[in-house]
Amino acid sequence: MLNAKLASLSSPDQQTIVNLSPQVAIGGQQIIVIAGPCTVESQAQMELVATKLQAAPVQAIRGGVYKPRTSPYAFQGMGNEGLEILDRVRSTYETPVVTEVMAISQIEAIAAHADMLQVGSRNMQNFDLLKELGQVNKPILLKRGLAATLEEFVMAAEYILSHGNSQVVLCERGIRSFDSYTRNVLDLGGVVVLKQLTHLPVIVDPSHATGKRELVAPLAKAAIACGADGLIIECHPIPEESVSDARQALSLEAMVQLVHELQPVATAVGRTMAKVSKQPELVAA
Repeated sequence: MLNAKLASLSSPDQQTIVNLSPQVAIGGQQIIVIAGPCTVESQAQMELVATKLQAAPVQAIRGGVYKPRTSPYAFQGMGNEGLEILDRVRSTYETPVVTEVMAISQIEAIAAHADMLQVGSRNMQNFDLLKELGQVNKPILLKRGLAATLEEFVMAAEYILSHGNSQVVLCERGIRSFDSYTRNVLDLGGVVVLKQLTHLPVIVDPSHATGKRELVAPLAKAAIACGADGLIIECHPIPEESVSDARQALSLEAMVQLVHELQPVATAVGRTMAKVSKQPELVAA
């Protein structure tokens, strides 16, 4: 990779481990599953999500509060109110939360309420944002751009690494193609390449890759089989009523079922899944 001095693999056994919490780490033997709705909609919604998914178990909860939308008239997220909801969920359920950062001005507030800051595909080459995230003491989830080459993807990670933050996780979420049947084309070959060329953890987002919920489970299993360190998947209590990306969201029940179906796949490739533990009671909104 062109000048990727910090991201490039220097020895076969080199592997960065990114810690979301004392109990949750990405890049080790255990497969990590991050799941939740595209958008934080209410306190009750997120508490139901956390209760159902922790029993799966899902190790981290996702939820957008600042939303990049193609249309300026679409719902843009709950902003600071959504961050406070995520903060209460992480405290009550003792689970890491992941949410997207879109601008430098949002970094401080998000870092105070979330355990991992996500850089969406549209911002993969927002170099000023990447430089600032390089100075944040929080893990960064970097998604591949809509039409980014693997070299461009790795060099975007290099921006964060070169400014001091070594806690970077790469996320393959599909790239644009001439074929419109799926939302994007999931590049699982790229996952294998990234695991061979870099020491950074690599996870896969089959939700945005396909845009269709019925395709998510098979590709999630394929991602683990080809060496991904984890998954980030969209799910919702009532998928059809999701305020964004409803077509690709799994139900909470389907998400739990998928986690159980992933276990034999993980075992087959020498990986493990988290074990179920006792969870807190649902807190009323």
